[in-house]
Amino acid sequence: MKSIDRYMARLIALPLISTLVIAAMLLVLDRMLRLFDFVATQGGPISVVWKMLANLLPEYLGLGIPIGLLLGILLAFRRLATSSELDVMRGVGMSYGRLLRVPFMYAAVLAALNIAIVGYVQPKARYAYEQLRFDLRTGALGASIKVGEFTHLGDRMTLRIERSREKGRKLSGIFVEVNTPKGDKLAVTADSGQFLATDDPNVIIFRLTNGTLVHDRAGFRVPRVLTFSAHDLPIDLPKFESFRVRGGRNLEYTLPELAVLGKTAGSEQARDSSRAEFHFRLAEVASMFLMPLLGVALGVPPKRSTSALGVFLSIVMIVTYHKVNQYAAAFGELGRVDPFIALWVPFAIFAGLVFWMFYTLAYVPGGQPIGALERVSGKAVAAIMRYLPGARRKRAEFVAA
Repeated sequence: MKSIDRYMARLIALPLISTLVIAAMLLVLDRMLRLFDFVATQGGPISVVWKMLANLLPEYLGLGIPIGLLLGILLAFRRLATSSELDVMRGVGMSYGRLLRVPFMYAAVLAALNIAIVGYVQPKARYAYEQLRFDLRTGALGASIKVGEFTHLGDRMTLRIERSREKGRKLSGIFVEVNTPKGDKLAVTADSGQFLATDDPNVIIFRLTNGTLVHDRAGFRVPRVLTFSAHDLPIDLPKFESFRVRGGRNLEYTLPELAVLGKTAGSEQARDSSRAEFHFRLAEVASMFLMPLLGVALGVPPKRSTSALGVFLSIVMIVTYHKVNQYAAAFGELGRVDPFIALWVPFAIFAGLVFWMFYTLAYVPGGQPIGALERVSGKAVAAIMRYLPGARRKRAEFVAA
């Protein structure tokens, strides 16, 4: 690799990695708050939040990688243009095609990574995420016993703990109410207690010390009262239904599985749905090879301009294209339009727009694909500054200085 290629690689790497990290962090933080609330509401252990976020990360990377690639290339060429290095390179005979060698290398590597993520990793991670949500709702992950609150363990037991020490290994101030299958009612208070495992995985022992037990039954004239120094209370763990097999949704199928289902599914609706998801993923990955051209077209501002309009427009374009693809995939699932046409026609239109923008910049003398937008935005900013309070005075002071 020549020195110019190494220089381009360094220029692209920093904004690319930074964008990926920032985008992933923003998406994770947004979902983290909702997951904490969901897990706390379901009474599950907080540690499951990190497992759920880890299973969502491949989905976020599927969108974050194209955005990171685009902004990495765009910001690199913008730096070259605003520092006049791009003019020097062009002056010594380097074409835009030569300068795009390294960006296309990045695109090829990241496209291979992205297809591995959306084609194989993301479907299985999505299934694991849905399984964790199911386990939380059914209580299969275990309920957290909140200090000072009544906790229901199954349908027949209610428990309240006043204090908890050593991460729940030592409990004190205990109240337990149990309704047995025979109709007996037990109310127990104890100074302290702890949970113990047994040989039966479906039963645990709650060992209580220094307490009082009240036993009531329909045939008793008065409830029986027992004072004890130690008492073992068996607790039957509830039985949970099994989670469904992977593939309940198209998001959980890998690319080869979607390709097979698109031909062999039992109904036409199922075939259309599988084909729509298959083409959606391929179109998203294929669009990454357009990112180098789009990054150059939007990253080089007009002469004597340092406007960042291209950065804003690039994000709008890629997010809009992603949303159009989602709508097209949903439309293709209905069977009204062939999924191939629904997904690849928008890709062809987007590719045509990108090629036109790049051609205008690279081969039209003085061409600037967003030059008109730059002029309109410049006039709009000037008009706003003209009517802002104090804007004229500050501008005059600046000119005088």
